[in-house]
Amino acid sequence: MKQLLFLAGIILLASFSAPVDTLSKKERKFAASHLKSTKNDLIKSVKGMTDAQLNFKPSADKWSVKECVFHLALSENNLWQWTEGTLKAPANPEKRAEIKMTDEQVLAGVSSREHKIKTSETFEPKNAKWATVDEALGSLKEGREKLIDYMKNTTEDMRNHVATETPMGALDAYQLVLLLSAHTTRHMQQINELKGHPDFPKN
Repeated sequence: MKQLLFLAGIILLASFSAPVDTLSKKERKFAASHLKSTKNDLIKSVKGMTDAQLNFKPSADKWSVKECVFHLALSENNLWQWTEGTLKAPANPEKRAEIKMTDEQVLAGVSSREHKIKTSETFEPKNAKWATVDEALGSLKEGREKLIDYMKNTTEDMRNHVATETPMGALDAYQLVLLLSAHTTRHMQQINELKGHPDFPKN
């Protein structure tokens, strides 16, 4: 009897100490897959470009392909740091009521180029530390692989860590990861617009 009570106590303690996985397997798989596909699409979209193509700007106030890639690499680091900071802060499930957007709306809203948004100074391509597009892509790929692995295996309580000050209002940490991935799609579209410009260099 004592042994049974002892065993029951261990099980009870384990139930209190085990991490709570608030993300479903489907959610983790979706995020990891989306992060991977947007990374691959970006790499494919700039593969084999010449310097003239990478640096082409239809006007002085527009970004080149190179600047788009630099911006994305800068954003990759900063957006993940923002997400990490949200996760390291105390859980604030009471803030979930402030979230007005679904995951699908976050993805669609960030990906769409219908509404132009001026980026913050921190994310300006001029602040990039890389000399070439390959270097910037290398940094992005390294960070993205770590993030993909994280999303595949995390048991963090991502839904109950909410960032309240984002351009889209309150978002939970999982949605911040989706924002990061969709941001890649947004600027990949910008790159494709440049490639479709009538004055874009042939080589």
